[in-house]
Amino acid sequence: MSTKKTIAAWLNAARLRTLPLSISGVLIGTALAELYGHSNYLIFILALLTTIGFQVTSNFANDYGDGVKGTDNSARIGPARALQSGLLSKTALKRGILISVVIDALLVIVLILAAFGPQNLVFLLIFLFLGAASIWASLKYTIGDSAYGYKGLGDVFVFLFFGLVAVMGTMFLYTKFLTALAFLPATAIGLLSVGVLNLNNLRDFKSDKKAKKNTLVVYLGFENGKIYHYVLLITAFLCMAFFLFRSFENWLGFIPLIAFVPIFWHLKTIYLTSNPELIDPELKKLALSSFFLAVLMYVICNNFL
Repeated sequence: MSTKKTIAAWLNAARLRTLPLSISGVLIGTALAELYGHSNYLIFILALLTTIGFQVTSNFANDYGDGVKGTDNSARIGPARALQSGLLSKTALKRGILISVVIDALLVIVLILAAFGPQNLVFLLIFLFLGAASIWASLKYTIGDSAYGYKGLGDVFVFLFFGLVAVMGTMFLYTKFLTALAFLPATAIGLLSVGVLNLNNLRDFKSDKKAKKNTLVVYLGFENGKIYHYVLLITAFLCMAFFLFRSFENWLGFIPLIAFVPIFWHLKTIYLTSNPELIDPELKKLALSSFFLAVLMYVICNNFL
């Protein structure tokens, strides 16, 4: 395989379109820190690189896990995976996963030392544990007999790591404290991230059911999975609206809610959709809208307007 084709194959496995959503939690966590008067560009850059590393590792692992189990096959609706399509071999993908895990571990260590220094042993140990847990979660979604993505638990882990850990963990790196109010935007971005996963599972409902990948949508059924989707996104809106109401007195503080305009339009599309094959384009819309929300939060909390 030529160098150009090899690079293209790894970019395919990395699934770059998933990266904007993965950094949304870091953006909102950084925005919250700015709101409380804390900023550090080194931490910001390292946190972004770390969360991107986790996402790429997860994408490699998902490609490998679903490919080995036969879940990714010709019946799957979404974009072809690297292992499924033969762009990468099992051996190459396993090697890529190992290298990405090593890079993740190094980034976690550098980020933690930059945030806390070597003297804060308690914080170091807590965040080393969170970093290790994030790497574990990235790998175990589809890999192994106990893969939690095959037991309907993917939604829980996405909420925890894309929402609570990403937002509140990032905020703590800057501030060394947390607030109860910060739980609201963390919950909002966590629910929106779960929404993206749910769309993926709605799209793959038929193939997942056939392959015995028991996602929450497989347990609930397609129509109930749509109702669950409405609940996720409406709750996310309510959490964010209440946070902004409590945090800002000027009407400009409500600008982030603009991001929910395309999200609610997306909900109308899902309501009118009965064919799983028509859902794939909606993943990008919801992921980019969630990223747009994070960017607007960052702009508002940095007083750019």
